[in-house]
Amino acid sequence: MEGADEIHGLRFWNGDPTVQLLEADDERGAMLLERCLPGYMLRSEPEEKQDLVIAALLKRLWRRSTSLNGIHAFRHLSELLNVWRQETLGQAQHWPDAGLVREGLQISQALGKPAPTDSLLATDLHAGNVLRSQREPWLVIDPKPFVGDPPYDVVQHLRNCEARLHADPRGLVKRLSELAEWIWSDCSFGPLPAPPPIPDQNGAIRCGWISLGGWRRNPCALVFQTPERAGVPDPVRSLECNSRFGSAKILHSS
Repeated sequence: MEGADEIHGLRFWNGDPTVQLLEADDERGAMLLERCLPGYMLRSEPEEKQDLVIAALLKRLWRRSTSLNGIHAFRHLSELLNVWRQETLGQAQHWPDAGLVREGLQISQALGKPAPTDSLLATDLHAGNVLRSQREPWLVIDPKPFVGDPPYDVVQHLRNCEARLHADPRGLVKRLSELAEWIWSDCSFGPLPAPPPIPDQNGAIRCGWISLGGWRRNPCALVFQTPERAGVPDPVRSLECNSRFGSAKILHSS
């Protein structure tokens, strides 16, 4: 389901900053792609460098989707989130932390709704999907395009920095939050908008983006939220981090 529009997405970005699509059979889903040489993954570089490369690539991906027409032809991220929601609900007996999962499902459903600032997202942009190339230093491969909230793309990279996330969650969230703000402002999107407020059972308000993928292996969710957030009910634990991008709270189960 995620990769159904990959060919369409590669045509849209047209090698900027993705790998070039040379030829494709849409019916069979077959693609002839530009060869990347030497072709090693960004994952082989230090994670501090990965952060900067991912940020630079995201800036180009988002800027292109705001300057060109045609993103209306792509599916909205809410469709993908709904599929994941139904899959997760069907596996309730395996939830490692029911409170965390229910809260994540509630927030993801609210934040996944269409918004005026939506852009075309790669949705799976991490250091394993960026290759060293001759045409450009780094090119994006395997995009899974959906229209949605741009900060969603930043969280995908965060989830793939698992060791750093466990070792220094506060520092990692702060760094990626600031990079996200830099990308946003440099794309001339205007002031960073506040996502729709989401009241929870305690009446607190939160906003931002949450990552639900891989909860069985590493139950973790990231939320950018307003300072008014007053706490998280048990059994969910939390870690707060302030940055210029807003406040971030990592929700996790032990």
